[in-house]
Amino acid sequence: MKVRQRQTAILEYLQSNGQVSVDELVEHFKTTGTTIRKDLTQLHESGLILRTYGGAMLNREIGDRAIDHKTYINTLAKKAIAQEAAKLIYEGDSIIFDAGSTVAQMIPMLAKFNNLTIMTNSLHMVNELVANDNDQTIILTGGTFRRKSASFHSNNASAIAAFESYTFDKLFMGADGVDLVGGVTTFNESYHGSVAMSKAAAKLILLVDSSKFGRRSPNVVCDLSAVNTIITDEKLDDRYDNALTQKGINVVKVKVMDK
Repeated sequence: MKVRQRQTAILEYLQSNGQVSVDELVEHFKTTGTTIRKDLTQLHESGLILRTYGGAMLNREIGDRAIDHKTYINTLAKKAIAQEAAKLIYEGDSIIFDAGSTVAQMIPMLAKFNNLTIMTNSLHMVNELVANDNDQTIILTGGTFRRKSASFHSNNASAIAAFESYTFDKLFMGADGVDLVGGVTTFNESYHGSVAMSKAAAKLILLVDSSKFGRRSPNVVCDLSAVNTIITDEKLDDRYDNALTQKGINVVKVKVMDK
């Protein structure tokens, strides 16, 4: 495992397990204490974690971690999920893309469309949409720019109220956690814009790999009753599949091909 991939996996492990020791990480990643300590030092210097005695824990601002760190987590699953999600887009659609590494995988697949209206809070996605060089209407949300996630976050009333003047066909959204009781959740403390997005689209399509199920992050974006379709990978536990289907949610599980 490459350094960046391992460090990103460490972030995911901390997200799932909270505060952990160096020894626990050594055992989990089958590497040396020296390697783990070096990783933790670099992650600490990046502001992503806090060092504790003999271990580490997530920084409370983890929701703002750089999007390129997330990009290296479950990459094959994310691409497969994005390819399936792109099948739900048609010429003339009005779409919201929430900032997120899985949703971002969809952008290159939109090059074939010439009549879309797209709103996003991700500067990264806007740049990629412009690079597609086709006739699409692109709307960038307002708010405060966060450098680590290269996205705009709407906490003030005026920025959030702007969504009320739009009606979109579909919202494609990622999540840090999907819980049968807690709903769709995120670590991002500036989650109010995502809440507003979830109310501004006729259909909410959630793009999450199977590792996100059973997690409950601090901030609730929406209840599962607001979700129309969930696209995930084939590793989703049948317990979640059945429970979500019973709630009236269309669950699509994609096969992830090995490299």
